[in-house]
Amino acid sequence: MALESANIPIPSEIIMPFSGYLVFAGKFSFWLVVLAGTLGNLFGSILGYLVGFFGGRPFIEKYGKYFFIYKKDLDKADFWFSKYGQGIVFFSRMLPIIRTFISTPAGVVKMNFRKFCLFTFFGSLPWSLFLTYLGFKAGENWQKLEIYFQKFDWLIIVLILLGVGWWIYQKQTTNKTLI
Repeated sequence: MALESANIPIPSEIIMPFSGYLVFAGKFSFWLVVLAGTLGNLFGSILGYLVGFFGGRPFIEKYGKYFFIYKKDLDKADFWFSKYGQGIVFFSRMLPIIRTFISTPAGVVKMNFRKFCLFTFFGSLPWSLFLTYLGFKAGENWQKLEIYFQKFDWLIIVLILLGVGWWIYQKQTTNKTLI
């Protein structure tokens, strides 16, 4: 979860439901999984925030492509911050993809660090809770689902890798001229 929030595309939509399944299997505690996911989001987000805070917009415009953040992304984040204020940090934590990249622009605009941490923690909590619960409920039906997963293991892995590759390619090709 920390890696995802630090702009490394590792989907929480896989990590947390699997952890929820491990709760069902008796390996983990439900609330500790939720807390670990939420704290992971917070710590990874702090890294992104610090990059934006200390590097500023010029640093992100120059080196952001290595974090999959481009000038276009900063412009969008500026718009969101001007339109919705700092609350965007809270609400974006519950949105796939956006949740990963909002921390750096929050640092760039020098959002209050305590408020950033508070909004990040409480915005990440429902997401971690929901995904853990989803995995827990899937665990109740794991025997039924396992048949389908086994048939499609390699296909699912290939599709995930292709999806991540496509996403990286899109970020690289659509933003080449922006930075």
